[in-house]
Amino acid sequence: MTPLNARRLANFRANRRGWWSLWIFAALFVVTLFAEFIANDRPLMARVDDRWFVPVLADYAESDILPDGLPTEADWHDPALVEEIAQRGGWMLWPAIPYSYATVVRDLGRPAPSPPSARNWLGTDDQARDVLARVIYGFRISVLFGFTLTILGSAIGIAAGAVQGFYGGLTDLLFQRFIEIWSGMPQLFLLIILASIIQPSFWILLAFLLAFSWMALTGVVRAEFLRGRNLDYVRAARALGVSDTRLMARHILPNAMVATLTFLPFTLSGSVTILASLDFLGFGLPPGSPSLGELLSQGKNNLQAPWLAFTGFIVLGGVLTLLIFVGEAVRDALDPRKLPGGGR
Repeated sequence: MTPLNARRLANFRANRRGWWSLWIFAALFVVTLFAEFIANDRPLMARVDDRWFVPVLADYAESDILPDGLPTEADWHDPALVEEIAQRGGWMLWPAIPYSYATVVRDLGRPAPSPPSARNWLGTDDQARDVLARVIYGFRISVLFGFTLTILGSAIGIAAGAVQGFYGGLTDLLFQRFIEIWSGMPQLFLLIILASIIQPSFWILLAFLLAFSWMALTGVVRAEFLRGRNLDYVRAARALGVSDTRLMARHILPNAMVATLTFLPFTLSGSVTILASLDFLGFGLPPGSPSLGELLSQGKNNLQAPWLAFTGFIVLGGVLTLLIFVGEAVRDALDPRKLPGGGR
């Protein structure tokens, strides 16, 4: 590790709030990546008549499990199937939460939404689905959406800003006018029109938001390239015959990335927020999809069930808080005025 990167790492670790926020966020993200093994309406493993089944990874018909079973997909929560497996001396290993995000919880004993209990730790929503299972799946899809949108949007924005700043002149002028016009487009109205024509999905929403989100970093990168293209070492490399692509990628971009990396955690938090906002308004993921915004919408529509609103607010607010703290730590790490350990 170079001395410069060692100093940056020391400054990042000196920000204890950001350091622990990074570990907490990473732990939550890694855990939710394996959501199917934590919350699922299928057993992790089953053994019936000396045969092994892995329902969490494969689909089984009742006839595959029992000789006299039906040729339809097995419902592992069916009392008749559970009793028959027990009579044959079989067993099933269930995940910690025996419900998936779309599982309708049976025999609640009261109308949905039901409050938190030993059976449903965060209660159920107005469609009798386990809230904790939907939070786990919703956290995963929100963070994956945010990461994908941030990475793709940043890549396009950095490339666009590099071309603007490096060439300048008419290229920069025309590109700036295009950005001004494109950024003035009414995104929400366009999304409403799109939703009236087709059903938005994960990839359709990603493509639509990507068409506008790439402009977030363009101005920062453009400014760095406008400054960096006139530095002595860049002019010397150009005089030696170095190509424009190599000049941009190897000589100017590393300096521009310092300012760009500072914005990435905040861009990620904005990407997570925009998906939750669209789901809250009803223009996001398809109905039934696990979503933090949909949970907040249910809390608004079911004021008699405050656990829905509290859960959505705490989870979404906690995610954004962690990302903001990480962003502050990254800003301190890349600050050239910071001494190792956080001093100035």
